Amino acid sequence: MEATIITIMALLFFAFVALGVFVTVKAVKAAKRGVDRTIDQARRTVEDTTLRAKSLGQGGVAGELARLRLTLRTSMRATQEALQAGAVEDASLKESLELFHRLSAHGLELDGDLKRLEREPDRAWVAGQLPELTARTERITGSADALRRAARDRALKFAEDDLSSLSAQIDVEAGALRHWTDPETAQGAAAGPAHDGTPGTPAGGNPGAARGAEPSAITAPDPRRTAYPWEKTSRPETTT
Repeated sequence: MEATIITIMALLFFAFVALGVFVTVKAVKAAKRGVDRTIDQARRTVEDTTLRAKSLGQGGVAGELARLRLTLRTSMRATQEALQAGAVEDASLKESLELFHRLSAHGLELDGDLKRLEREPDRAWVAGQLPELTARTERITGSADALRRAARDRALKFAEDDLSSLSAQIDVEAGALRHWTDPETAQGAAAGPAHDGTPGTPAGGNPGAARGAEPSAITAPDPRRTAYPWEKTSRPETTT
């Protein structure tokens, strides 16, 4: 009996140790991914700032290469963010996101070519490559912009349709809320009783009947006998 208890305690101990190691490893990996994302984001920010400074402060081949890289990176990043955000709510954008991933391979290759040409000492030869590089950049960014704008137009169309449907439902509900007069009372008031000339007295000569026929909008209902929908239903008394 004691051996069984010791075995169970040992198994529990090893299970808790294994669980602790697993949780620790997962936490370390998550922290590492967070640090990597922060480093990548900081590096991209520095590169974008450097390219923007070169495109504005330098002329000639160096400035044109920086401008092409900045245009490419800005367009691709904006499209990626738009498609990833839209694919969460719209499953139809997953196919567009796959096409963008294929386009990203071409964009990455072009960015690498432009980056290598920045270190090329023969500026005359690089200047001769600029027309072809510009055409490649415009083709890639044009496709990326088309995907981004189509996804944005699709989201705006869905939002507009939903808002139109919601507005129609609200108009119907608002109209129903304004019909507070009871239909039977309104019909009786529209028909109108026959009077014998005495104010407030119907043809039968019963003043009480005239007071009873007054619309509820004029005579307030007795609050002691009025049941509102938000009131709790009274519990029935128990019989002994």
